Amino acid sequence: MRLPRPRSLAGQLFAMQVVLVAVVVAGCALFTYLNDREQAETSARKQVTVTARAIADSPSVREAIASPDPSARLQPYAERVRRDTGVTFVTIMDPEGVRWTHPSPDRIGRRFVGHIGPALRGETFHETYTGTLGPSVRVVTPIRDDGRIVGLVSTGIAVEKISAEVRGQVVALLAVAGGALVLGGLGTYVINARLRRHTHGMNATELSRMHDYHQAALHAVREGLVMLDGQRRIALINDGARELLGLTGPDVVGRNVAELGLPTPLTGALLASEPRVDEVHLTDDRVLVVNTAPVSGGERRGTVVTLRDHTELQALTGELDSVRGFTEALRSQAHEAANRLHTVVSLIELGREREAVEFATAELELAQALTDQVVAAVAEPALSALLLGKAAQANERGVALVLTEDSSVDDGVLPRGLPARDLVTILGNLIDNALDAVADGALDSGPECSPDAVAGGDRVPRVTVTVRADRHELLLRVADSGPGIDPDTVEEVFRRGWSTKRLTGPAGRGLGLALVRQAVRRHGGTVELDRAASGGAEFTVRLPLRAAEVTA
Repeated sequence: MRLPRPRSLAGQLFAMQVVLVAVVVAGCALFTYLNDREQAETSARKQVTVTARAIADSPSVREAIASPDPSARLQPYAERVRRDTGVTFVTIMDPEGVRWTHPSPDRIGRRFVGHIGPALRGETFHETYTGTLGPSVRVVTPIRDDGRIVGLVSTGIAVEKISAEVRGQVVALLAVAGGALVLGGLGTYVINARLRRHTHGMNATELSRMHDYHQAALHAVREGLVMLDGQRRIALINDGARELLGLTGPDVVGRNVAELGLPTPLTGALLASEPRVDEVHLTDDRVLVVNTAPVSGGERRGTVVTLRDHTELQALTGELDSVRGFTEALRSQAHEAANRLHTVVSLIELGREREAVEFATAELELAQALTDQVVAAVAEPALSALLLGKAAQANERGVALVLTEDSSVDDGVLPRGLPARDLVTILGNLIDNALDAVADGALDSGPECSPDAVAGGDRVPRVTVTVRADRHELLLRVADSGPGIDPDTVEEVFRRGWSTKRLTGPAGRGLGLALVRQAVRRHGGTVELDRAASGGAEFTVRLPLRAAEVTA
């Protein structure tokens, strides 16, 4: 047997609100009824009291009492007062309680049905009593003549008359209460219908479970997720986005994106109204892939932003490019070695053994000299391998890569907190830009070249590298003999996507120097751009080395 599905949250609220409105209306109706009845009785007591006192104070009444036949004069007077005031009865009696007047003439001369004791003592009192005309609210007051009580007067209004008046008020009250109930029910239905649309008919348990899943997903997903409202304020941000954007404060939600201090290109992408797909943006220490999509719901329009961290992927891509370059260089060297080996073999076959030995020895000495210089100066394996690979690439492109004589990195000097990957990123990108500058005539970091720094004639293009470390600082300097950089563009060279390459290139074009500055900042270093002695560009990177890490 299938159990019925619990009512939706909107349905539960609708039922509760209908019951609440009904209870409130019923309570108000009951209170008003009781209050009206009490007011009606109070009003009746005041009316009969005023009427009785007016009769008791009338001189004509006292004169009629002193006459031989009081009833003859008082009965018409009492009936006229009764009709004019709207009371049920006016009874004037002697101090013994014998009636002189009554709405029913046949009851004149009989004793008054009710209490007269307090009135005989000179008091005016009221009571609800059942007399000959049924239950009534009545008052009894004495009639005085020169201080003596010469008679009594009682006026009253039948309870049935009061109840009939209250019933009329109750009918009107019930009509108002019914209208209020109907209007309240309709308003509750409209509100809950809207709530049902927003909650998609789910009950409280389902909404609570969805909220738990929502929170768990936000905290579990490593990718960044940001939701912006129509005013580009952060409405929701998960832990991954806080980490990727470097937003650690508790007051991030509700702030405008422009107030977060993010890089200008990234802020522009988040504020853009059109969607962005797989855009690469840089922060101080990360490479982010940004996707934005506008979303509309209800009355407001917002934006959903997803962030992916490509910092490590970009570094691995750079290393892969370096490996690919090494492979091409090795292939070229293998081809060149085969040509040289054929030359040696041919010299031997021609009987020129001495020339063959001299030719082979010269080639070996040239290659071994560069290897010995790099290995002797740079003990860090990643840096030495990078320099040897870049030297092969430079040779393939007809560029001389020179390691300065003061270069020196002893084994164990670099701390563990300075990963080899970042060193390869920094030095590799600087050397690649320098090779592009001297081999292709343009540096991958500025739109214009200085006209007075051109490699002349048969001069061999040169890239000079300095790698030096002591206990406090690691210095990486790369200078080239290329055309240099326009001084007006020095502040722009480290921006992502800024390149002198006019031709269409890969998507990562213009990212190298931005990654260099990012890696340098990550380790608290500095990067400077100057003019080299040879007229080209000279980049100098200084990375601090803490003494404790060096000793370790």
